[in-house]
Amino acid sequence: MSETIIFKQASLVNEGKVYESDLMLKAGRIERIDASISAPDNAKIVDASGMFLLPGVIDDQVHFREPGLTHKGDIYTESRAAIAGGVTSFMDMPNTRPPTLNDAELMNKLSIAKRNAAANYAFYFGASNDNIEDIRNIDTTICCGVKVFMGSSTGNMLVDDDDTLAAIFRDAPLPIATHCESTPMIEANLRDALDRYGAEIPVTEHPRIRSEEACYASTLKAVTLARENDAQLHVLHLSTARELDLFETGPVGGKRITAETCIHFLHFTDADYEAYGNRIKCNPSVKTAQDRDALLAALESGRLDIIATDHAPHTLEEKALTDYRKAPSGLPLVQDTLLAALELVEDGKMSLQTLVRTMCHNPARRFQVRERGFLREGYHADLVLVDPAATTEVTAKRVLSKCAWSPFEGRTFRHRIVSTWLNGVLAFDGDKVIEHGAAQALEFDRLVP
Repeated sequence: MSETIIFKQASLVNEGKVYESDLMLKAGRIERIDASISAPDNAKIVDASGMFLLPGVIDDQVHFREPGLTHKGDIYTESRAAIAGGVTSFMDMPNTRPPTLNDAELMNKLSIAKRNAAANYAFYFGASNDNIEDIRNIDTTICCGVKVFMGSSTGNMLVDDDDTLAAIFRDAPLPIATHCESTPMIEANLRDALDRYGAEIPVTEHPRIRSEEACYASTLKAVTLARENDAQLHVLHLSTARELDLFETGPVGGKRITAETCIHFLHFTDADYEAYGNRIKCNPSVKTAQDRDALLAALESGRLDIIATDHAPHTLEEKALTDYRKAPSGLPLVQDTLLAALELVEDGKMSLQTLVRTMCHNPARRFQVRERGFLREGYHADLVLVDPAATTEVTAKRVLSKCAWSPFEGRTFRHRIVSTWLNGVLAFDGDKVIEHGAAQALEFDRLVP
């Protein structure tokens, strides 16, 4: 049974405003928001003076690796890393083993999460060249979206048949989330690199192999298909300034075509490959400082709608492989994403209101998540309390992801997560994750435009 909790004198960050207020939780919901709330008998008081109270982060792009790849991570470990990072809800990608290409695999992942997840959860339905009938019959009340790999993927998940792509964009009953890179362009660039370097391709070649041109060509194709079919399209992990011209500015609620970037594209650039090597190897690739700055500006203007992680854990042994072609792509980021975004706020590169809009409000709006993502009376009480006067040292010992490393190791973030609350229950106390049992499957209101 969740108790009544009152946060006193918190600085609420919500819907474009930062203001001091009390906030009361009761029965797993936000009961009241007011300048001063008198405490009823037996209520727990949280002194939040001088601290920011945010809606819980909704990360719409994670790879928690279960089933089939659980030596890297699983729903139990990665969701606990999420909670420690202020991420109260996640949407997990379908490229597991087996991939989530049918209703049975979707239900299996929901069953695992019901037992093991520490954060609220939802799962994407995967697209392949031969499961269009499964896509047409998705239960839209339990699934967040359809994931289409229009670039390289694993197994049977690269959709490279034009007729199948057209059918997906015409008939998918949910938002279509795309990974956009042109496989033929990448393969041609790789052949060129092999001609120049043989088997000793340096990781510094990664942004030239997985190039700006490969991203733009695929994103243009996705946007064109979406416009031709009036589809709901969400382009994942934009990494280049050039792609931004394909998208409109404005509130996410008025768009059929939206896009996001990832926290690592806002921190790292191609100049960092020398120091970080395969640790920042990801697909799409980290690109130039000019690209990074354009992505930051697009978040402020509303041309980009969401910041996600693309959390993709790999073991250090895998990352240490010296053959460029074998070293896997992906970074573990879900525990660091909120604090890393707050670093951008601290440096004047992003407003606090933009952070909350792109990490909390807009994921809820874009995927029509019911009653989450905002500090509103009656909404689920998913909250994060942040101390802007404390710091967080990033060490391997702190990392809760199974892979046990972070690309931000050695840095000291200039904020500290004091607590994370999930459905009105304390889920992280600033030091440890509480075994709370409060996680819920996300619900979707598909009647909302």
